[in-house]
Amino acid sequence: MASYPSAAASGQFEIGGDISVNRLGFGAMRLTGKGIWGDPADPQQARATLKLVPELGVNFIDTADSYGPFVSENLIREICHPYKGILIATKGGLVRPGPDIWRPLGRPEYLRQCVVMSLRRLGVERIDLWQLHRVDPAVSRDEQFAVIAAMRKEGLIRHVGLSEVGVDDIEAARKYFPVATVQNRYNLVNRASEDVLIYCEKNNIGFIPWAPLAAGALARPGSALMEVAKELKASPGQVAIAWSLKRSKVILPIPGTANPEHLIENVRAAELQLSDEAFAALDQQARSVL
Repeated sequence: MASYPSAAASGQFEIGGDISVNRLGFGAMRLTGKGIWGDPADPQQARATLKLVPELGVNFIDTADSYGPFVSENLIREICHPYKGILIATKGGLVRPGPDIWRPLGRPEYLRQCVVMSLRRLGVERIDLWQLHRVDPAVSRDEQFAVIAAMRKEGLIRHVGLSEVGVDDIEAARKYFPVATVQNRYNLVNRASEDVLIYCEKNNIGFIPWAPLAAGALARPGSALMEVAKELKASPGQVAIAWSLKRSKVILPIPGTANPEHLIENVRAAELQLSDEAFAALDQQARSVL
């Protein structure tokens, strides 16, 4: 145990102003089969990974009803319930006709079904952080936000998050409920949501970057990423996580895996000391390939 890293080294953030989590969390999407469909290829290893999560100080787990579908939520309940000291965040609003197929469905009655069924699968009376997985362009945005606000008022949801949204979406949602988190794709080589991150910083909204390990063309010999990784005796993925943690105090990376050793490697990234010079070099080179 003493040799394990701790996610506490990543610092803390209060989601919604009242739930403190270590900033480095765990994304549970990979606890499923190929195409994020069905059971994991190695169920025993997936269970072992989940069991290890709290031992590494990770107290923020992000999942969704569409992962599997339902597989990830079911495994989390099996291994982690009753979630003492762990925030389980889930998402709804996508349907899964098959492997690697994701379609938004934002009808109010379906979003209510998503919440009620996640409550049942996770074995809780209230979801501490429920996130709208996508805003359905075929349904009035106000309709979607209104039913979420109603479920929050009923006590089914404690805090609300949004996924893959722009600043305009966040401001529209805040007319109905406080937005506690935003989950958008963001990493060293994908800065399309830079304006959203800046907005989150100004409003103390947690920013959950998905695909935080992506490094694209930077993961090549002689690049700044590889040089920093060599200097720190770390993997490129670890450096990418460390970069995101240093980028902003509201960033909550959720690298995912179904492998215990990979989980340990990811959490060890929280202990990396990335210098200002290394951060600037990574940032400059990343922007040159955007």
